[in-house]
Amino acid sequence: MFFLETERLKLIPLTHDLLQLCNQNRPEMEARLGLTTNVMKISQEYVTEIQYAMAHFWLPQTAAHPDNYFWYTNWEIVLTSCNMAIGGIGFAGAPDDKGFAEIGFMLDEHFHGQGYAAEALRAMINWAFGHEAVRHVVARTYEDNAPCRRLLLGAGFMPVAADGRLLTYRKCRPVM
Repeated sequence: MFFLETERLKLIPLTHDLLQLCNQNRPEMEARLGLTTNVMKISQEYVTEIQYAMAHFWLPQTAAHPDNYFWYTNWEIVLTSCNMAIGGIGFAGAPDDKGFAEIGFMLDEHFHGQGYAAEALRAMINWAFGHEAVRHVVARTYEDNAPCRRLLLGAGFMPVAADGRLLTYRKCRPVM
């Protein structure tokens, strides 16, 4: 099974079959991965976004792109010290023809403020920039989400647009 590893984390991209199992019975999916079960504390807003992504993006897109599913799925953020999923991260599809890939992430509230989201974000950006087609990584957050805005700025993203309450940030591939 393919995964990314950092100092404290393992990032596991869920296959279509694992997403289906997660949608039906998350604890069973965690067991299949050999993980300790975690009932994550996340806001209702994120619960709704995850349910929507599962039904309207992850499941249909991983079925449509089985050989390239990494760009269309949730990657479980696993804290290796306790072998437990503490969040999710992933892209909103393969890079477009201009080299843009959009990323999103969510972390269990019990694990906020410990640098895990930044660590996962760095790993995913490095993975994305390892693909020649990726020139820019984009992330969006709400203007009232100051911790996320600080995290994006700390990871080298720059604000590039605002649409109502939604702010867009971009990080460009480093020039070699």
